[in-house]
Amino acid sequence: MTKFEIFNTQPKAFRLSDFDFELPKERIAQYPSDKRGEDRLMVVDRSKNSFSHHRFAELPLFLKSGDCLAFNNTKVFPARLFAFKDKSDSEVEVFLLRELEEQIWEVLVKPARKVRIGNKLHFNDKIYADVIDNTISGGRVIRHNCSKSVFMKYVMNSGKSPLPPYIRRESEPIDKERYQTVFAKELGAVAAPTAGLHFTEELFETITQKGVKLAPLTLHIGLGTFRSVQVEDLRRHQMDSEYFKIPKKTATTINLTKEHGGRIVAVGTSTVRSLESSLVSGSDVNPKNTWTDKFIYPPYEFQVVDCLVTNFHQPRSTLIMMVSAFAGHDLIMEAYTEAIKEKYNFYSYGDAMLIL
Repeated sequence: MTKFEIFNTQPKAFRLSDFDFELPKERIAQYPSDKRGEDRLMVVDRSKNSFSHHRFAELPLFLKSGDCLAFNNTKVFPARLFAFKDKSDSEVEVFLLRELEEQIWEVLVKPARKVRIGNKLHFNDKIYADVIDNTISGGRVIRHNCSKSVFMKYVMNSGKSPLPPYIRRESEPIDKERYQTVFAKELGAVAAPTAGLHFTEELFETITQKGVKLAPLTLHIGLGTFRSVQVEDLRRHQMDSEYFKIPKKTATTINLTKEHGGRIVAVGTSTVRSLESSLVSGSDVNPKNTWTDKFIYPPYEFQVVDCLVTNFHQPRSTLIMMVSAFAGHDLIMEAYTEAIKEKYNFYSYGDAMLIL
C-alpha cells in the first residue's frame, strides 16, 4: 500500500453542502394521511445497498422476536399563545419554548421588534407576563404572574398547536390529534417526534405479540429541530440543548436486549440522540435525567442503535446529517432521490423510512 493510499483511508470530512438537495414543493406534506398508519414505508437495507417500497403497516414484517423498539413518548403542548402589550392594542404572538424555572419561560415573540424588556404581555384579564430579558437567539424571557398549574391550564385551553414552518397553513382541529403520537405521555415538546406519528395502537399490539420489547424514553423536542445549519464546517455548528430522560427500566431493557443478541430499533432521530447521549463508557445505556446538545453527523460510530425508523428530512438539517451518519451519506442521498422519483411525501406529515 502506498503512502497516497494510506492517506486516502481517512474518513471524508463532510461539509454542509454535501447535505443539500432539491425537493419539489408538492412533496412537502401539508396534511396527515386520511388514516394514521396508512403512510408509505421505504425500507433501506444497508447490507445490500437496496430499497424496497411498502406500507407502514408492514413494519412488523421486518422486526424479530427478541428485538427492542425504543421510542420517544414526549407530548406536544399547544405552545402558540397570543397576548396584548400593556398600554397598547398591539397583539403579540408568544411561542413558549421551555420553562426555565417556576413562572419563567424562554419564548419567541412576533413581532419581536415591538417587544422589549419591561413590557407587560396580557393573555387575559387575570394572567399577564413581564418581559425580563433577551436571549442570544433573538427570543425573550418572560415571568408570568400566576402558579404553574393555573398558567398551564390556560395554555392547554387557549394555546394553538405548534406546526412546523414548512406547513403553510394555520393549525386546524385535525392537528390536535394527528400532530401527536398515540404513545405521547410526557408533556413538554414544541415539535412532535414525527417518526412516531405513524404508529397505531393496533400496530403496537402486533409488534409486542411478535415478541418485541418496548422501551419508552423522553426527549422534549424544541424548535432547533427545524433550524438549518448555517456553517459550512459542521464542527462549528452548535445544537440547541434539549431535555431528555431515560428511565432505569428502559435502560435495563435495552442493555439486556443487546446482551442477548437482539436489535435495538429506534423510532426517530430524537430517540437515537437520547440513547447516544446516555453513554458513559462502552455501549451500555445509562438512566439519565438531563440535557443534551449532542450533534451527530458523519463520520460517527453508533454504539446502541441497530435499525432506525425515521421520516424524510429537510436538506441541510441536523436530522438528515444524523441519518446519513447511520446509513452512509451516499446511500441516503440515493434513497432520497428514489423517494422523490417515487413521489414519497416528506417531513412531519410525510412518509417513513426504515433503515436496516
